[in-house]
Amino acid sequence: MRQGFDSFLEASRKRVEQQLQHCLPQSGNKLPLNAALRYSTLDQGKRIRPCLVYAAAHALGPINRDIDFVAAAVELIHCYSLIHDDLPAMDDDDLRRGRPTCHIAYDEATAILAGDGLQALAFEQLTQLTIVSPTTALSLIRELAQAAGATGMVKGQAMDLFATDTAVDLAYLEAMHLHKTGDLIVASISMGAQSNACIDPQTLEKLRAYGRAIGLAFQVKDDILDNEGNTAVLGKQAGADQRHNKSTYTSLLGNEGAKEMLNLLHKQAITALEQFDGRADHLRSIADFIVNRNY
Repeated sequence: MRQGFDSFLEASRKRVEQQLQHCLPQSGNKLPLNAALRYSTLDQGKRIRPCLVYAAAHALGPINRDIDFVAAAVELIHCYSLIHDDLPAMDDDDLRRGRPTCHIAYDEATAILAGDGLQALAFEQLTQLTIVSPTTALSLIRELAQAAGATGMVKGQAMDLFATDTAVDLAYLEAMHLHKTGDLIVASISMGAQSNACIDPQTLEKLRAYGRAIGLAFQVKDDILDNEGNTAVLGKQAGADQRHNKSTYTSLLGNEGAKEMLNLLHKQAITALEQFDGRADHLRSIADFIVNRNY
């Protein structure tokens, strides 16, 4: 199964990369904006969110062309969020995916505009759907907006900023990361399923439960890697949360406690997929990848 999963990941990454290449403006003018858009988006990252779109769609049937637009949309939102999160007014990071962050490579104003541009481009992708019904298309736009906006990812980032230099408890930390990381991951899975004709509320809720579990697992693993990893492997500065005096799963639970929580979340994710057959094995393998990765 591992070889099949690796092939699936590679095919998914290739599909979304082609769509991103196609939709991003070319950089052949004197303004740095288009170059910054492409610098921050192309040939970078694990592409976990678009892979989840494809995996959720695959769990329900053959993948159709609309799903490429959905996969690109969630990745564009993710890339926009990374640009803005790295800004001096936010997390003030100078390294992302193994190279200088957008505001370091260009400048702060260009980075802000690049993030704005990617966010708008994400929603433009969802206006190009031709296979799903107009009602489903509107539902997808609404779900992405809610996941990315002031009740989702943006709220999580605001909670993160509020918690800097402030001790918070485990409940606060979980709520923060369910929004900051989890909401877009859940949306990726749900949107992939809906793009492939999944409209059954119970089935969607099982997939969303899986998404909530791996969304938190992703952050717990990030905290473990931030504590135990090194900058060269991670592609970003190790120990950044400690330097910014932020509460993490490792600071609240210790390394071993965080690893126990990671294993529990992995079990919850796999349990949520019990009703699905072998077509959901790619989702199961993504859960395994998230908890076992070293970057």
